[in-house]
Order: sequence, then C-alpha cells, then structure tokens
Amino acid sequence: MIDNNLKYCREELEMTQEELGYIFGVSRKTISGWETSSNIIPFSKLIKFCNLYDYSLDFVMGLTRRNNRNNAKIKTNKNLIGKKLKDLRNNFNLSQEKFANKCGLSQTTYSHYETGFNLITTTNAYLICRTYNVSMDWLVGRINNSKINN
Repeated sequence: MIDNNLKYCREELEMTQEELGYIFGVSRKTISGWETSSNIIPFSKLIKFCNLYDYSLDFVMGLTRRNNRNNAKIKTNKNLIGKKLKDLRNNFNLSQEKFANKCGLSQTTYSHYETGFNLITTTNAYLICRTYNVSMDWLVGRINNSKINN
C-alpha cells in the first residue's frame, strides 16, 4: 500500500477535494480515493500535480518526509524512464526477470517499461523506487541524485 502525502499537500494549498477534482477533471470521490490510497493516482495526473504546485514526486508519494522543491518541470518521457530503469538494473547486475521479481512485477511488464513501450504506472514506479531506494524524481529525470533523501 502506498502511504502518500496528497491530502497533506492539498490541505497545505488550502484546496478542497472538489477544487482539486475540478483541476484534474475528476470527482471529489476520486480525489478521496487517491488520498486514502484506495485508488492510485495515474502517473500523468501525479506529474501534473507536482508540476502545478512545485511538489517533488518523492514527497507526494511518501518516499521522503521533505518536499525538495525543484522548479524543473517533469516531462513524461517513456524512453528516458526506460533508460533510467535499465541503468538502475545494470547497477545491480540483475536480469530483467530478477529485477522485476524483486518488486513483484512480471518480467514482461518490466520489459515494456525499460524499452519505453509503456509508460510506467504510479504503483510500479513506487514499488521500484521503494525496493531499490531510488528517487522517483530521479527516475523521471527531474533531479540527478538517484538516492532518496529523507
């Protein structure tokens, strides 16, 4: 289960669930589900939120306790994310299958991320970052340091 800071961020911005829902084109109930982790915010909407309000992915997703603000905008580049995943896997000297299995993913699913065929999901990005102790902001190319800084 993902223990995210989305509710904290929304409240810090003095926004209601309805207001945030309007920005994303979703219902208040959807926002509530994202905040309680009963549903997972889609990666594209998570990135939009971080870009709009200058939050780090790591902070919103609960990977770190501090919001390391970075005005650099996040772009959803499947190929860049795939390259970062491949570099990370190679640093651990693991096959795709072993790397994926450690995170509870299938090798096929992981391979589609690494080759840039599919954009990684929020849940799987979180699992990989949590398992290998790397920054989600690093994974999308927003920062250079791969380690999560608490």
